[in-house]
Amino acid sequence: MTKRTALDDLKSVLTGTAKAMARDENVELAWTADAPSQSGVHFKLPMPGRDLPADQVAEARGFADAMALRVKYHDAAAHLANRPPEPLAAAAFDALETARVEALGARSMSGVADNLAHALDMRMKSDPISRARAADEVPISTALALIARERLTGAATPDRALNGLNMLRDSIEAKGAGDLDLLGGLLDDQSAFAAMVQSLLEHLDLSKGNADPEDSDDQAGEDNEDEEESPDDNDEGDQDASGDAGQVEARAEEQQGEGEDSDAEYDDMEMDDMDGQEGDMGDEGMQPVNPQRRNIGNQPQSEYRVWSDKNDEIVTASELADEEELDRLRAYLDQQLAGLQGAVTRLANRLQRRLMAQQNRSWDFDQEEGLLDAARLSRIVVSPGSSLSYKMERDVEFRDTIVTLLIDNSGSMRGRPISIAAISADIMARTLERCGVKTEILGFTTRAWKGGQSRESWLNAGRPASPGRLNDLRHIIYKKADEPWRHARRNLGLMMREGLLKENIDGEALLWAHNRLIARPEERKILMVISDGAPVDDSTLSVNHGAYLEQHLQSVIAWIESRSPVQLNAIGIGHDVTRYYKRAVTINDAEQLGGTMMEQLAGLFDED
Repeated sequence: MTKRTALDDLKSVLTGTAKAMARDENVELAWTADAPSQSGVHFKLPMPGRDLPADQVAEARGFADAMALRVKYHDAAAHLANRPPEPLAAAAFDALETARVEALGARSMSGVADNLAHALDMRMKSDPISRARAADEVPISTALALIARERLTGAATPDRALNGLNMLRDSIEAKGAGDLDLLGGLLDDQSAFAAMVQSLLEHLDLSKGNADPEDSDDQAGEDNEDEEESPDDNDEGDQDASGDAGQVEARAEEQQGEGEDSDAEYDDMEMDDMDGQEGDMGDEGMQPVNPQRRNIGNQPQSEYRVWSDKNDEIVTASELADEEELDRLRAYLDQQLAGLQGAVTRLANRLQRRLMAQQNRSWDFDQEEGLLDAARLSRIVVSPGSSLSYKMERDVEFRDTIVTLLIDNSGSMRGRPISIAAISADIMARTLERCGVKTEILGFTTRAWKGGQSRESWLNAGRPASPGRLNDLRHIIYKKADEPWRHARRNLGLMMREGLLKENIDGEALLWAHNRLIARPEERKILMVISDGAPVDDSTLSVNHGAYLEQHLQSVIAWIESRSPVQLNAIGIGHDVTRYYKRAVTINDAEQLGGTMMEQLAGLFDED
């Protein structure tokens, strides 16, 4: 019988409390090492440490309370029906609805108010408002939610967000004070509250209010006259406009400057993904995640454009499949590669010996103090007047290092290439961990074939010329740098999933992996890219020139190689990547991948 832990007990208590607060027996709770998230009655809470630090327990309680309150007080269909179409207004509308739901709980239960305050403080750590240096860096949605919280509950804004809030407070109060004052009396009526929020957004010039129905009819007529638009496009548009009660609003922060840490947003969502087309089996059971914005501060200047990134996502493998499926996929991967694993393991052991040799220590002899040098005791016998000889141990410098493996998850990698890439990455991560080298394993693909929601948005906008990248990115974290190999091992099995591998937009994936490395504290940073072809996305290339993605990839590589401290290396499987990367090798058989990865990495460590 498995012994219960303190975490198990805490989980039971929080689950019972959440069920009671939500008044729903179907509430389920799970721990996660990633950002908290909610999908209906399924909660993922931040896992406290084993010794249950009080502040971490309070944060977990806060997120559990917030999610339970959302189940109890929030009507997703009504929210969608009133949500404004403008991106900034939609984000603010979502944030103010969250403030309403949490205010209802905080005003009726003081303990819940304290828990929500801890959760809010955690969210503010990753919100751009906490690091804003100018008013245009402050997300208007966050500022509005904090001001509404002050008025609805009387609670003070967290100190870390106060400076950023004050940059916008006066302008918000000048235009919307009257509307904000009236929100407190409408907490129990979601529809009335939404109408007042809409008025507030209009006064703040974020929303134009309800669109003229005749304009919508005219636009629909134009769309019907477009002979290139498929019936599927119209059907999906009708479904989106209907506000189906089975859908839950998709939360998409549109503020510039947000980084990866915006994962901390935890509103319940449903992926409006196009992956569910016939023949695509890969996305059933996918957990909700938030779209992520790219860190543009370090990106090279380029004419490369992105039509829309609000449906892009950075997602962990555990969010795309449950534990049972990951175990099954990992077992399938091991079975596929039973004959190859031994050979790659021998190569890994050779790499380990080479790395350990560089970390061996040496000695300084004939010292006045230290450890007695037994090898020189013979001098005392021969010449009793000689003094004793000592030696001191000297560490050989071995720079603190992190290695990121960025694996192409495109459809052309299906079969043997992706299997060998997964197992080679797995064994390399295990080997480097034994040598004290941190390893991160990332993958990149798209959420859909031939466009996805980005293309839908472009079609609805009238098909403007040269829209830039026209698909929704999916960047996958298989293993984080600080995550032990044993915790991430089964995640790599996700690469075996049917339907996961779609199209590849290499330039943005390379920037994403690079920016993650730049944020790391290690002294030496190595990025190894594994790909089997040039960047390809049919939707993007059909409306831009044929070399659009390839030129962007070349500019990104040139920028990293010339201006970044990251050491960039690439391996092409059946594809000549030496024309892109200065340090690269091309192999013609996927069977060579494991050995090539080990040799390339060993060569980097052997360099001065």
